[in-house]
Amino acid sequence: MIIVNTDYINGKELEMLGLVKGSTIQSKNIGRDITQGFKTLVGGELKAYTQMMDEARALATKRMIEEAQKLGADAVVNVRYSSAAVMQGAAEIMAYGTAVKFI
Repeated sequence: MIIVNTDYINGKELEMLGLVKGSTIQSKNIGRDITQGFKTLVGGELKAYTQMMDEARALATKRMIEEAQKLGADAVVNVRYSSAAVMQGAAEIMAYGTAVKFI
């Protein structure tokens, strides 16, 4: 499966199959939240949150790819990511794009 953030793939003619998406909602771990709260006092990267968001993006991407495979896609083009707070301490990560088949 080819995943790109452009609306084309060089050398390929594409048949659009439709929008595909994958998402996950991640919440803060109370232990992680306390230690990261202390980190805000001195500044710097909140590594536990960076790792949590990386894992969430990977899961959302995996789910998007699975949806594309169900459509028989060869690739997903124009891939984008978004995030939004759904409640205090929880965020949704969404990956979405257009599933395509090579002609």
